[in-house]
Amino acid sequence: MSMLSVNGPSASASVRCYARLALAGFHRAAAYWKASVAGLISNTTFALIRAEILLVAVAPSGGIAGYDEGRIVAYAWVSQGLYSVVLLWGDGELSKKVRTGDVAIDVSRPWNLQGALLAIDLGRAAFAVITRLAPPIAIGALFFSFRFPERTAAWPLFAVSAVLAVVISFTLRFILELTTFWLMDVKGVTQLYSVVAGTLSGLTIPLAFFPHWAQEILWLTPFPAVLQFPVDIFIERGEAGEILLQQAIWAAGLTLFAQFLYGRAQRKLVIQGG
Repeated sequence: MSMLSVNGPSASASVRCYARLALAGFHRAAAYWKASVAGLISNTTFALIRAEILLVAVAPSGGIAGYDEGRIVAYAWVSQGLYSVVLLWGDGELSKKVRTGDVAIDVSRPWNLQGALLAIDLGRAAFAVITRLAPPIAIGALFFSFRFPERTAAWPLFAVSAVLAVVISFTLRFILELTTFWLMDVKGVTQLYSVVAGTLSGLTIPLAFFPHWAQEILWLTPFPAVLQFPVDIFIERGEAGEILLQQAIWAAGLTLFAQFLYGRAQRKLVIQGG
């Protein structure tokens, strides 16, 4: 089953269906406003700490790897808020459904499970932009020498990059949770992924601070496309067109692989379930 039908009225109905799922994802995230407030406080606290530490590293030399004071401050605040938008670490809801067998209900519904969950995640991400990304940027600009994009075009490019980052992050999490069909318990894999994703995506420090040989290896993985690339577009570091092209390739490739893996998981479910 494809994500969207391409035949007349059914295509329109599919678009409305996924749009409603995205809206449901937004409302679902908005329902937990206390968690959003707590998350904002946490984001702000960690961004303050990271900004101060990185400033200490950058200030004496006037800049490191293209990061001056304004860029490193923007990196600290934007990346801290953006990680809640792309959601590096999921809640494992799909894994739980696989273990309990409840996933059979979702699989039998007249939708593509990957497309449906992606729509919901995009709705969640839209709410996170309002509550977890915009406020930290405002706070960072208020208390630090914050560098906003100098070109007007950087703003829509950053928005496109952020959407692609959400798609890539969701697909990685979806693939990870699909492995529950074979492993049954993915806690170890999830914990390893959490450590790897945080470091290799550029959340801890800018990837430009890594040795050159390490950067060459990292560019062969999807992790920079999840966080570092959108931040680079925001601080106008690197060629935006090349960054978006790499993100688009990763988004398309991972989506196709996830669909293949999902098909295998469906067959395994049918075989085990009779």
